[in-house]
Amino acid sequence: MPRRAIEPEDFLKYRTLSRPQFSPDGSMIVCSVHQANKDDNMYNGDIIVANTDGSGLTRFSYGGKDSSPRFSQDGKNILFLSKRTLEKDEKGNELYIMSLPAGQPRRLLKRKEGMESPAWSQDSKEIYFLSKVIGKQEEDEEKDQVKVVRRMRLWFNGEGFVYNLRRHLFSINVESGNVHQVTSGDYDVGAFDLSNDGKSLAYLASTDDMRPYITDLFILNFDGEPAIKVTKSDMEFSDIAWSPDDKQIAINGNYHFPRGFASNSHIWIVEPKENSAIKKVENVDLNKSNGLNSDCRVGAHASSALMWKNDFIYCLEAHGGSVHLCRVTPNSEPEHLIGGERSVEDYCVSEQGKVAFVSMDSNHLQELRIFDGSERQLTNLNEEVYQELEIASPEHFMFQASDGAMIDCWILATDKSKKLPTILYIHGGPKTAFGNSYMHEFQAFASRGYAVLYANIRGSDGYSEDFADLRGHYGERDFKDLLEVVEDATRRYPFIDRERLGVAGGSYGGFMTNWAVGHTDIFRAAVTDRSIASWESFFGTSDIGPFFTKDQIGVDPFLGRSDIERMSPITYVSEIKTPILVVHSMEDYRCWMAEGLQLFTALKYLGKESELVLFPEENHDLSRVGKPRHRISRLNHYLRWFDKYLKN
Repeated sequence: MPRRAIEPEDFLKYRTLSRPQFSPDGSMIVCSVHQANKDDNMYNGDIIVANTDGSGLTRFSYGGKDSSPRFSQDGKNILFLSKRTLEKDEKGNELYIMSLPAGQPRRLLKRKEGMESPAWSQDSKEIYFLSKVIGKQEEDEEKDQVKVVRRMRLWFNGEGFVYNLRRHLFSINVESGNVHQVTSGDYDVGAFDLSNDGKSLAYLASTDDMRPYITDLFILNFDGEPAIKVTKSDMEFSDIAWSPDDKQIAINGNYHFPRGFASNSHIWIVEPKENSAIKKVENVDLNKSNGLNSDCRVGAHASSALMWKNDFIYCLEAHGGSVHLCRVTPNSEPEHLIGGERSVEDYCVSEQGKVAFVSMDSNHLQELRIFDGSERQLTNLNEEVYQELEIASPEHFMFQASDGAMIDCWILATDKSKKLPTILYIHGGPKTAFGNSYMHEFQAFASRGYAVLYANIRGSDGYSEDFADLRGHYGERDFKDLLEVVEDATRRYPFIDRERLGVAGGSYGGFMTNWAVGHTDIFRAAVTDRSIASWESFFGTSDIGPFFTKDQIGVDPFLGRSDIERMSPITYVSEIKTPILVVHSMEDYRCWMAEGLQLFTALKYLGKESELVLFPEENHDLSRVGKPRHRISRLNHYLRWFDKYLKN
């Protein structure tokens, strides 16, 4: 049967994987599988178990509401999170365990505040998890829906109002069901890890609401003594892992922010005691995380996973348009264990040294693989997609910018025998990246007869800190890179129709779309999505506004109004001649709806061609994990707008 062109709704066919974990004996791998469901307007989640010898898969759960499976340390049970008995709009989730090989699921806990990151104790008698806690005073005040806010952190994208919430660590006894709150106080707990001897627990906590990006490492020994603060409130951590002998802890993070939020994270080690000196393990000027863009991820995406097994610390490392799995020992360069032109999405390492990992590339969706000296693919969950859909292959090219820097670029098109309207697409961040990851949105554009041009301009992840550092210079070198990308691509590829260019992007890409149409007339149509129009309003309304604006722009609105205005796209709205579609989510607390509204209002007031599309009950992540029907609608609006101005 011949393959057909990809449509916006075809992401409903894709299956994604997350959270792989080996059984204690290394013979099995458990992980979550997710798929969008248009009828229920949600994402189904089930659990599968793969045999590491490649002999087959077993479906562990049914019903589409399970996730985050973890083997117990003794190998007798699997825990998982679920929403099996929750009503459609009911908040929270449930914690279940199931005995192996084929027991019945037993619910341990249902919690309206939700549970995250469940983990077994070493003796398999306790399960630890993170959950939100609401203060008694705030709970009383909210009975009549009045919100009395005393913290600067009003809300957070994807979570809603958080001024009255804290995230803390809990445990539950598997036999009795008794729940114990392990941490408490005016701070938020992030990642945690239990020591291998079961006597201690390490956790990360953000204790300063004025600097929520700063995290500290704490050690809680199960001896009744208070937790010990190890670090000195000068780092940003994303993940931690105990050494096998419990004498050290590995950390993935930034130290002293040499380039602000453009700084690359590194691997550090520290002893689990108060005021211990922290030591850098490696010095490669590349980010130890996965910042590649993809709209084909559902479930927990390990953007910065860290593991310490035997003599090696394992981590992800960004390399231009790829993300590799590396391992490192102190004072050595990272060894690229899983490389190639692809994105390693998540992984785990067995006690025997086997590596299970989830990966994708530009032409293939996520699948589970194992590496034990040689690499083998264990799942073929998306084989029917490849048989039914015509997936285009992007062509990679590099060009030298006018200041000498080399820029990674890609062009995606199906029929290159004729002139094609072309969309320049700009990624968010700015410190994320395009590359060797599957982008359904781009495939849908290409199938509709567009060429899609995208690049890792200055500010992108996967390169040096100097390359990523745009602080105080938004709209300058990054904008030059974009214009030079268009010039170089039109010379290389005769099928690009220079008279039918469009531009689009979300978040920082939306900012840059707004900036571009205010500074050039080469684009005949634009779509700006979840964008920034004014740094002043972003400062006061975004969940990250105060500290992100000061770091990236270099000033705050009160002391540098002229710089704020100079670097805000709304300042140049009178210069815009390009028809522009403004797309925004109504619960986007990263770039609040005010950004899209003020841009649209200014455009209409000045008589410009513009439309506004608002999505209710969606946040900053609509394009990636929004409600399936809204994701389809969003892509159709993109295509409608570009068809109108680039084809007709």
